[in-house]
Amino acid sequence: MAKSIDVSDLDFYYGDFKAVEGVTMTIPARSVTALIGPSGCGKSTFLRSLNRMHEVIPGARVDGKIVIDGQNLYDSDVDPVQVRRQVGMVFQRPNPFPTMTIYDNVLAGNRLNSKRMPKPEADAIVERSLRGANLWEEVKDRLGKPGSSLSGGQQQRLCIARAIAVEPQVLLMDEPCSALDPISTAAIEDLIHELRTDYTIVIVTHNMQQAARVSEDTGFFNLAGAGRPGRLVEMNPTRKIFSNPDEPSTEAYVSGRFG
Repeated sequence: MAKSIDVSDLDFYYGDFKAVEGVTMTIPARSVTALIGPSGCGKSTFLRSLNRMHEVIPGARVDGKIVIDGQNLYDSDVDPVQVRRQVGMVFQRPNPFPTMTIYDNVLAGNRLNSKRMPKPEADAIVERSLRGANLWEEVKDRLGKPGSSLSGGQQQRLCIARAIAVEPQVLLMDEPCSALDPISTAAIEDLIHELRTDYTIVIVTHNMQQAARVSEDTGFFNLAGAGRPGRLVEMNPTRKIFSNPDEPSTEAYVSGRFG
C-alpha cells in the first residue's frame, strides 16, 4: 500500500560540502509530487536521499529524518536494501540490463531479494508488471528478446515494470522523459497518471509543462548562489505554484525569468 513521506530538517552533504539544507515537507500518498528548480539546486540529490541511493557515493551523507509508515529510513537498524525495495527508482536514461531478456529484466529485483521462485509465480509477476507499465501487449510475444532491443520509450517503461515488480510503496523518477521523444514522453506521462492510484510518486523534472500536467503538488528548489546549498523554497498544490505562488522567486522561475 502506498504511503506518505514525512521529511524533516534534512541536510545533505558531499564530504564537508553541504549540498542541500533544511528540507521539511510531507509528500502525500497515492499522488504525484513534482520537484522543480534550476540545475544544481539539489532536486536529484534530495530525490536520491529518499531511498538512500546516495550511499553508493563515497562521502555522501544525510542529517535529518525521512519517515515512511512510522519508520525513519535512517535509523541504525534499517537495511538500505530493504529501503530500496520499498522505494523504487527510475533514472533519467533507460537502463535495462543489456545482457538480460525482457523477461529477466522485469524479474531482476525479485531475484536479488528472493530465493528461486516457481515459474508460474515468475510468469505472473512479469505479466502483472508489464501490464502495470502498459507494455505487455507490445512485448508479450518476444519476452525472450534482449531488453536493449526495445525503443527508448519502451525501455523506460520496461525499467518502470522492473521497479514495480517488487511492489514498492513509493516510486521515484529522476527526469524520466528527458531522453525521450514527444510520443514516448506522452506515453510515460499517461502511465504516471495510472500509477498514482497505487503508488506515491515523486518526479524530478526540468519541464514546467510536464510538472503542471502530471502532478498534484510541486516543490520548488533553488540556491542563493554558487557554492551555496540548495533549499526548498516553496511547496504547494501545483495549480497554486503555477498561478499564484507564495514566493517571488517561485513566480520568477515558473514564468521563465531565470533557470
